[in-house]
Amino acid sequence: MDYKKRSTSSSKSTSKLQREENPWILGSPEMDNSCRSSSLPILCFLFFLFFNLLILCFQDGMNTVLVISTSWENSDFNSTHGLFRTQITTSHEARAVAVSENSTQKTPTIINEVGNLSEVQVLEKGLARARAAIRAVASNRTRNASSSPFINTVDIYRNAAAFHQSYLEMERRFKVFVYEEGEPPLVHDGPCKSIYSSEGRFINELEFGETVFRTMDPQQAHVYFLPFSVTKMVTYIYDPKTRNRSTLHSFISDYIHVVSSKYGFWNRSQGADHFMLSCHDWAPWASETSSQLYNNSIRVLCNANTSEGFDPRKDVSLPEINLIGGHISQKLLTALPEAYPRSFLVFFAGGVHGPIRPILLQHWKDKGDNDIRVYEYLPKGLDYYSFMLQSKFCLCPSGYEVASPRIVEAIHAECVPVIISDYYVLPFSDVFRWEKFSVEVSVVDIPRLKEILSSISEEEYRMLKEGVRAVKMHFMLNQPPKRFDMFHMILHSIWLRRLNVRLQ
Repeated sequence: MDYKKRSTSSSKSTSKLQREENPWILGSPEMDNSCRSSSLPILCFLFFLFFNLLILCFQDGMNTVLVISTSWENSDFNSTHGLFRTQITTSHEARAVAVSENSTQKTPTIINEVGNLSEVQVLEKGLARARAAIRAVASNRTRNASSSPFINTVDIYRNAAAFHQSYLEMERRFKVFVYEEGEPPLVHDGPCKSIYSSEGRFINELEFGETVFRTMDPQQAHVYFLPFSVTKMVTYIYDPKTRNRSTLHSFISDYIHVVSSKYGFWNRSQGADHFMLSCHDWAPWASETSSQLYNNSIRVLCNANTSEGFDPRKDVSLPEINLIGGHISQKLLTALPEAYPRSFLVFFAGGVHGPIRPILLQHWKDKGDNDIRVYEYLPKGLDYYSFMLQSKFCLCPSGYEVASPRIVEAIHAECVPVIISDYYVLPFSDVFRWEKFSVEVSVVDIPRLKEILSSISEEEYRMLKEGVRAVKMHFMLNQPPKRFDMFHMILHSIWLRRLNVRLQ
């Protein structure tokens, strides 16, 4: 069944959950404009309202009550600035980009309000206060922006004061419940010594670390974690001889059935306050096993590919990192002086897979240019990380999937990342201005790579490098985790998506 095109309703709900279009978290201008361009949406809305009222009249025992609000002016969930708002470009490249912070466009609010649980009402009141506090700081109504610890750094944030306030609200309120059903290695476990280490490290820290964000009381949780590992499923229950991947779908479907039968939280929200997390290439496909998981839940994915259904309004782009031996190389953790010499303009070394790398290697491998060090595989005796530390720019082309561990490695090496990818939503794009610490080169411009990078002035390069230094703390994997590091930035991204859903 193609869940990307349609969704089936839960047996315990009257409608597919619809999210609010929130101008200060995430939204789509194309969707916004279509609502105002014709009278057809109004007729569709009236028909939709009438249809659901008929269902409510004739169906007994329902746990979900659908309430639709079309207020533009009175919803506390709307504002006139563009904090964390993103749009998807209509070109062949789809990236999360900032919308003007002075945007005044208003969007009809569609709210799915569920149940009468007092616990839910208490949680939602707290989230409403958090939204108001973030919005007030973002518009400088109640607080001087200089109070943020990030204001004096390079301008890598879309709104530094708002991000700081959002992070404080997350620390004050956010709670995650982890379902305990299932056994390792398929559940409660993940890879920690491979290219998929982001998956294992997050599961390990959330389940077995000392984080204050986990709650053992599901009634107090804002989100619910489905702790299965797609990577472990591929290792243990996928048969490469038959190439039959249906076992992954079966396991995920069974797991959701177990937790939705034992607890009421999945059915209450139709999965909208649940999240899965995976760094495996197959994770987007694996999530298609459930229409509600695919369409409603927060999917935290390394393969954040909009051409494969990744939706930055509700999904989270997970940074990919290759932890050889389970740790970041000590070479990358050593603090470098600002004047550290960088002899090479560009560096890349990697296997030929995916559609982009063959083009890169065709144009720049073995060309005898000392400024452009591009290898398929490094010759014996040469060190990968040493090259990164000696280069001004590090190429980060997509392979089979859009993400590349070289982005995080380049940031650790303070080598300006050069993103070469189509349809990739970069990690934490709702907080960071990636153009302040990276360079984007389109695939068609690969032949002009040296020309493009050489045209960047020394002053522009210095600012990019300062941006890399400033953002580095947010891509560190610490044990135990530290404030504002990668573990907490992933949680913050989930927190933002949870703010974009209301249950009542």
